[in-house]
Amino acid sequence: MDLARTEVRPRKGVRNAAARLGLMAVPVAFFAVFFAYPVAAIVARGLKTDGTWQFGRITDVLSQSDIRHVLWFTTWQALVSTTLTLLVALPGAYVFARFDFPGKQILRAVVTVPFVLPTVVVGTAFLALVGRGGLLDEWWGVRLDTTVWAILLAHVFFNYAVVVRTVGGLWAQLDPRQEEAARMLGASRLRAWRTVTLPALGPAVAAAALMVFLFTFTSFGVVQILGGPTFSTLEVEIYRQTSEIFDLSTAAVLTLIQFVAVGAVLALHAWTVRRRETALRLVDESLTARRPRGAGEWGLLAGVVGSVAVLLVLPLAVLVQRSLGAADFGYYRALTHSDGGVFLVAPIEAVGNSLEYALAATAIAVVIGGLAAAALTRRDAGRFVRGFDALLMLPLGVSAVTVGFGFLISLDEPPLDLRQSWILVPLAQALVGVPFVVRTMLPVLRAVDHRLREAAAVLGASPWRVWREVDLPMVRRALLIAAGFAFAVSLGEFGATVFIARPDNPTLPVAVARLLGRAGDLNYGQAMALSTILMVVCAVALLVLERLRTDRTGEF
Repeated sequence: MDLARTEVRPRKGVRNAAARLGLMAVPVAFFAVFFAYPVAAIVARGLKTDGTWQFGRITDVLSQSDIRHVLWFTTWQALVSTTLTLLVALPGAYVFARFDFPGKQILRAVVTVPFVLPTVVVGTAFLALVGRGGLLDEWWGVRLDTTVWAILLAHVFFNYAVVVRTVGGLWAQLDPRQEEAARMLGASRLRAWRTVTLPALGPAVAAAALMVFLFTFTSFGVVQILGGPTFSTLEVEIYRQTSEIFDLSTAAVLTLIQFVAVGAVLALHAWTVRRRETALRLVDESLTARRPRGAGEWGLLAGVVGSVAVLLVLPLAVLVQRSLGAADFGYYRALTHSDGGVFLVAPIEAVGNSLEYALAATAIAVVIGGLAAAALTRRDAGRFVRGFDALLMLPLGVSAVTVGFGFLISLDEPPLDLRQSWILVPLAQALVGVPFVVRTMLPVLRAVDHRLREAAAVLGASPWRVWREVDLPMVRRALLIAAGFAFAVSLGEFGATVFIARPDNPTLPVAVARLLGRAGDLNYGQAMALSTILMVVCAVALLVLERLRTDRTGEF
């Protein structure tokens, strides 16, 4: 019997290693070709002179006081923005996870819409609220533009949905009876939540905090518009050094600094979260969501709705109001005409382009992210696989300017000459979507009791059947949320797309940025009109997703 066991275990280990390598092959190849290679190419071009590496340039750049100030402000505002976002959005995550109330699906879509808006539009919307001639200036004579508060509020506006959907997605599936059992044993409501629910939510909260930090650490449009000359992040400085000063050497050094900073954050995240992951009892959301009870719960719901109205809906309403500033929908009618200058086609065609690109990017992100998440879930994952968990998040922390320029200078020769191919834009958008797919699916996949998989395998089920019969029913909801996130971020991706989208096929964010960069009320009004269209398209897509996600009459 012992001899038989020693013969079976090596075979099982070989099969597990082969399955793990098979799952990782496609994601590794994708990130190597479309992320590592382009970024390395542009860094090498900036730090190489006549074939010689100029590493001394790193010390020269770091010795500059203005660069050190940029580094300090980038880190400080990212930490504060992440903390504020968690404080404001966690009550919303609880409300969406545990309460069932009229208009919940619509409100969930409204919460997600700000996340897909280009950052330049977010900055413009808040400028209309807190800047000269804005609502606060008109009503109370208060201006917050060129202050750090405008930047922090805009970051909360932009990242609210990340916390609500990432944490709420897992919270909705936690069995509430575990907390109820603790209360029956004498624990108070707060202690039961702190000792039972909070540890279970730890990985999801950490994942949401990580994504918010990376987005705010690399903030570009918001800081450039609201910060003025006073505040600058690494992303803004990289853009300035690249496109205004044409100093690729300094831009390359700043890109490397981002790599080091983001890598340290990801390593810390992986080290802490892996120690808190446990198998959880997951149930269907329909068994946990209920009508609010008592004045406290109704008050919490009202508070969340009120915060959403002030922080999220009000800026969106300003965009709609500005888009309707011309008589007879003049700004919208102007979108159907090409001016023959900046746009080779009518700006309205950007709607169709964005939808096509976003659907293709979503398909790529779901496949790549799903394979990566499945590999990272395996209990026998080695150090290489666990390290790749952190590397998957790097696209969120690397300058989009660097990625966009990297695509242009690296994917320009056979067999990877993609400069004229339509697939180049979805590939760039999928790079940003994959981390969301992985971070959304991974907490749920790791929460599935591995003994269920082992029991199915003992009964003769193939790995594919184990996935279909055990994992898929439990992660189907997370998969839909992940697809929705990938679609949303693809619609709003701007940093890399602006460099590779062709003039005759602009996306909505690129078209908005081009209109905002031109003087005149007509151009500004058209930018607001296109932004409103982007909001509507996103809201419709998210409502469809919510209907599919909550439809329990059939399989998805």
